[in-house]
Amino acid sequence: MPLLTLPCQRLTLAILAPDQAELESDFYQRNQRHLAPWSPIRTTDYFSTAQIRRRLEIQASAFDAGLAMHFALLSADGQQMIGACNFSGIIRGAFQACYLGYHIDATQQGHGLMQEALETGIGYMFETQNLHRIMANYIPGNERSARLLERLGFEQEGYAKAYLNIAGRWQDHVLTALVNPGFEAPDQRWSRRLG
Repeated sequence: MPLLTLPCQRLTLAILAPDQAELESDFYQRNQRHLAPWSPIRTTDYFSTAQIRRRLEIQASAFDAGLAMHFALLSADGQQMIGACNFSGIIRGAFQACYLGYHIDATQQGHGLMQEALETGIGYMFETQNLHRIMANYIPGNERSARLLERLGFEQEGYAKAYLNIAGRWQDHVLTALVNPGFEAPDQRWSRRLG
């Protein structure tokens, strides 16, 4: 059973339990070539069920601690993973922010599924987790990501040279962010609930 599920119209966002590692392993093995231009170089066993089970254990601890939310996009019947969206590096205090990363199955591109998933995930991070800012960065030339983030309301905030080592080389990234218009500082939120 997933640790958390968020229903969307055509799919479900789920934080997978370690015993669901095979779902994730199958997704990454099917999409290894498709995702390679946008991913760090991985070892041959990185997508094995055993390695993914270990990562899901770590991600479950991060979820419990409120440090990250790693969502699998599951098909409507819940039998197949078709993508992922990760809200990671959650920092509280004066920042109240996280980073967003995402990818989708090669066969599911162009159907609006990632936008649907991210709208749900962003809603959860803003409304339930009460974050103030979500940052998402993309490689220049990744027009699909640029258009998706623009549709979601992300605004370009900068450009980082040699930002991440992707596909074996340090690549520049466009920096974007989305600010929560309904953010309430924790002391305001708690006092409203008590009052």
